[in-house]
Formats: sequence, C-alpha cells, structure tokens
Amino acid sequence: MYEILVTGGAGFIGSHFVRRILRRDDVSRVTVLDALTYAGHTGNLGEALLDPRLVFVHGNILDAPLVDELMARHTAVVHFAAESHVDRSLTMADSFLMTNVLGTQTLAASAGRHGIAEFVHVSTDEVYGSLAEGSASEDTPLRPGVPYAASKAASDLVALSHFQTYGLPVCVTRSSNNYGPHQFPEKVIPLFTTRLLQGEKVTPHGQGQHVRNWLHVEDNCAGIELVLRDGKPGEIYNLGGGTDLTVRDLTVKLLALCGKDWDSVTCIPDRQANDLRYSMHWDKIAAIGFRPARDLDEGLAETVDWYRHNPDRWAPLTRTPYAARITDAIAPAGEEACAH
Repeated sequence: MYEILVTGGAGFIGSHFVRRILRRDDVSRVTVLDALTYAGHTGNLGEALLDPRLVFVHGNILDAPLVDELMARHTAVVHFAAESHVDRSLTMADSFLMTNVLGTQTLAASAGRHGIAEFVHVSTDEVYGSLAEGSASEDTPLRPGVPYAASKAASDLVALSHFQTYGLPVCVTRSSNNYGPHQFPEKVIPLFTTRLLQGEKVTPHGQGQHVRNWLHVEDNCAGIELVLRDGKPGEIYNLGGGTDLTVRDLTVKLLALCGKDWDSVTCIPDRQANDLRYSMHWDKIAAIGFRPARDLDEGLAETVDWYRHNPDRWAPLTRTPYAARITDAIAPAGEEACAH
C-alpha cells in the first residue's frame, strides 16, 4: 500500500495528481503539504477533501521539523511544491532559489533519514533552455536561461545527488507546458482566457513566435503516477507528447473559443530572456507505457469552459495588486504592430 506525501498538492498540477491518486485502491494515505501562497488553494482539491485518506497540512517545505514529522508517516513522496512563474523569477530570484533548491534539499534529506521507498521530483522542460532545432533527451546538458529554470535545474541536481550519494530512490520528471482547469491566471492560457472573458485585451510578447509544447495536466499526472510506480531510481523521464504551438497560434485558438477576434490582441515588446523554443524527446517514458490521451482542441475547449463557468474561483484573483503586475510590469513599455 502507498502512503504518499504530496508537496504543493493544493496547486494546479499537484491537486490534479491528488485527485487522481485517490482513485487507486492501493493508496491508504495521502498527505498534502502546501504553504497556500497566492497560487495554492484548497478549493483545487474539491471533493478529495472529503476522502478520509486525505490529510491537509498547511506548512512550508523549508520547515525541517514539520517535514521530518510528516515524512515519518509515509512511504513515498511526490514533490510538486515550487515557485514556478518565469516573470516573477526575474524580480524575485531569491525566493525561487530558497523554495526550489533549499526546499528540495530539506525534503530529500528527510526522506533519506526515514527510508522513503519512492521519491518523485517534478520538474520542467525549461531546464534544457531554448533549442533552435532538435529536441532534448534526458542526458542533454542543462542550459537554463532564466532564474526560474535555473532554480529547477539546481533542484533536479540536488534530488539526483541524494540518489548518487545516499541511495535515495529518486526519479525526476520533466514535463512540457501544462494546461487545464484550476490553473492560476498568471500562465498564458488562463491569463489570456480570463482577460478575454472579461472583455479585455491579451498581450502576446513580440509577434507571438515563441514555441511551446502543450500537455494536458491529466496526461502529465498520468506520467507522474507511472514514474512513481514503475520508474527506475536515479533516472530522469521527459514527459512530452503534447502539441507544439506558437503563442500566436495558441492565441488564435483562444480567441475563437472565447468568441473574440484579433481586435482583442495587442502585441507588446518581448520580455527579458524569453526562450524561443522548447522541445523534448519522450521515448524513455513511452517505453514504460506512457501515451498522452487528451486532444489539444478538446482540452482547450474544456479548459475555457471551466473558466467561463467558474468566475467565482478566478475573478477575485485578477483584482489583486499582484495580478495587475503579472505581465505588463515585466515587459518593456509600449506596443507593437501585431501580425494577424
């Protein structure tokens, strides 16, 4: 039976994983440890909060005594907790390093002391940096281009060092961009969707030429569960297989789903250090059975529909002082002609 400590389990991806894993009969306990900063919300867990196997703990992964206390009650760890937004990392790099690097060290050290049997560290394709061509495999050198990606690359290496040095059974997953319901409106899909639903303009950087691979959050969680169960300790697994889109093409799809046209788009100068293209090979995870199941167009329609019908969940978040700075304070001032 699995007794799983899930860090960051009230966040976007973590909450989807918690709801997924609680559907399994061989899971006897799930403890969510979450600091409930701006992007964490217990409402993301929904009816999972009613499951008697779920315990929610409000706390920080940097709190070593608390982590030790919780670790002693579990057999596995799935580590989602992280500072995760590129724009914020440009002005708040210290907090990214503290949470992502030192937080991972705190968890891994405690896991080693308590003999944890499985430790899955959840990371990102951004650690490979921008690729003009080709795709990154798990042994591609890391070339992070922004503080967020650098902090995740460092946390990956910290986690893997605990396998090499102490034998902690660590696996690392690196996924492409996730999307789906419940995502905090700072990432591009919920940001653009909520702005369009409120009759506001959306603001691609440059000409929207940046390429990202979009993977539904449920597909990512399926891959993470697969690694938890069948991953080989010490290995890294790229979780790709979604759909490559430029930000411009993504914007066109969101405009159509929200019933808007190109008049709702204003391009702004590119932000500082904006990687042009991410791409990963995912043969290793495919070899142990991973296959993305969600179609992008259907997934985007479902996602937009969720934001359309749940303004009580996201509208208050867009009226905070932080929300007003999400994109425009990071980008250089001014507008550009935006090709249609």
